[in-house]
Amino acid sequence: MGSRSLKNIFKESFWMAIDAIKKNKLRSGLTLLGISIGVFSVIGVMTAIRTLESSVESGLNIFAANSFIIQKDPEFQFGDNRKKYRNRANITLDQYKKLKLRSKLPLLVSPATGKGSRNASYKANKVKQGFQLAGGDEGTIRFYNTFLADGRNFVADDIHYSKNICILGMDIVDQLFLFEDPIGKKIKIDGLDYLVIGITERQGEAFGESKDNFIVIPISKFIEKYSEKRRSIRIHVEAPSEKLYDKTRDEVVGILRSIRKVDPGKENDFEIITNSAMIDQFSGFTKGIKLFALSVSIIALIVAGIGIMNIMLVSVTERIKEIGICKAIGATKKDILMQFLLEAIFLSQFGGVLGVFFGILGGNIVAIIFKIPAVIPIDWAIIGMGVCSLIGIGFGIYPAWRASNLDPIESLRFE
Repeated sequence: MGSRSLKNIFKESFWMAIDAIKKNKLRSGLTLLGISIGVFSVIGVMTAIRTLESSVESGLNIFAANSFIIQKDPEFQFGDNRKKYRNRANITLDQYKKLKLRSKLPLLVSPATGKGSRNASYKANKVKQGFQLAGGDEGTIRFYNTFLADGRNFVADDIHYSKNICILGMDIVDQLFLFEDPIGKKIKIDGLDYLVIGITERQGEAFGESKDNFIVIPISKFIEKYSEKRRSIRIHVEAPSEKLYDKTRDEVVGILRSIRKVDPGKENDFEIITNSAMIDQFSGFTKGIKLFALSVSIIALIVAGIGIMNIMLVSVTERIKEIGICKAIGATKKDILMQFLLEAIFLSQFGGVLGVFFGILGGNIVAIIFKIPAVIPIDWAIIGMGVCSLIGIGFGIYPAWRASNLDPIESLRFE
């Protein structure tokens, strides 16, 4: 036995691990379940977060290059600051006009607001689901990284005179105009007639939702018809270049603080939203989830490791005579130690494989729900299997050491 190759030791240890599982089905099953749950919780959460993060990087990257948005509230709200944001004064159309008049650096300054709606129709055709009804101007289309596929954009007179005109996303076109050109036709939105002057290019989906399910009307018309006092508008700003981005933002922030009478030294009473800021904010939120999942997994893996130690101690006791025979025919302490340690590692790896497999499947449920590309986190799968090896070594070393130090004479006499 002393001259056996490492390959043979691996092979025998593997089948002994299988045999141990067969002989102690319940105990082994519970131990493997503990390891699987620990690995599953890490891999499942990390897969789900990785899936969302990859989608966030593309889905939240919706604004034109070198642009940012000013709005009353943060894009994502976590914690207990809702009251703080709720008590802020709304950003009004008049404030937007003053900002646009005073600012010199921006290439474009554009207002936007919106609400959900379900009431749009053309003749007998009706929109079958809710859509975003937005108020904007000639810059609104540009900020959402899309272009007109047909027709024209808004012009200054459209906004000034609050004209009943609209621009349609392709989802609305598909539902209302099956066999007709929508340009020049009138549709009804919440009981009013609007002339279709343009349609946008198809954009596809983000986070499982269509980016083409909208209608844009002049912001002046929107505020005139949907004039809730609690509604705050957003202001889209585009810098002339990446080099002037920071200067443009600083100028706009300074002017808006003056318009909104924010005292020097006080924080802004509005938010600056950028693509990178949204991605960073989302990533900051997911860090907490990752830490929580890791903590739960560590506890589960420690409990599972104790179970492996228990199985291995029982296995040593049941095989004392076998160990004595192996030593009698030439097996060294190192041979016995290696054999039982590998058995513990294999037991741990079996649970790890199950945990990784079901973790990836479970984590990608997010991809199915949001209709986004699935992700296989190879790095976390490798880390998970590596941790399982460490668990096997850490909790298998004592039973293996105990087996290797058994006295061969006493072992042969054991009944």
